Amino acid sequence: MSGFIRKGVTTALASLLLFLAAAAHGSDTAVERQSMAGIHALGLFVEEVQPNVAKVAAKAGIDAASIRREVERRLTAAGIGVVAGAGWAALPGRPFLYININTHETQRFYYAYDIKVELRQVVFPEANPRARITATTWYLSMTGLTDIGNLAVIKNDTLVLVDRFTAAHRSVNPR
Repeated sequence: MSGFIRKGVTTALASLLLFLAAAAHGSDTAVERQSMAGIHALGLFVEEVQPNVAKVAAKAGIDAASIRREVERRLTAAGIGVVAGAGWAALPGRPFLYININTHETQRFYYAYDIKVELRQVVFPEANPRARITATTWYLSMTGLTDIGNLAVIKNDTLVLVDRFTAAHRSVNPR
């Protein structure tokens, strides 16, 4: 493939990703929200940022530890307890909020990203209620594209999704 065609394809893909930038997707219906009813505390699991962006992302405050601190602060402010270890294992249904940020360098200094915020908990399938599986019962995701100078948008978008989670939670667990 010639350099001209390769550059054209790359530009077209980048344009498409920009068009999709900050597009939120997910499952936030009344049924999914009902799966949150009665959950007043949960575990919190934040995946590490991928190695391809970790060094530069840390400078923008995008690392598992700083995201976890901010998410925990927001959950606590919303009246949702965050429990770890044996305390989490004792919670009915063992609910936890799972956060994953996936990145891919599309071209030099440009990163496509996909953020997932999911509520996972133990469920019992109707066909076999004795079986206990961990399943996602609510989720939102956001996909976007940013350059190396604006990586903070990834953390901001993550926190937007967390705020949407706390709003959904509040809708079925009024204070």
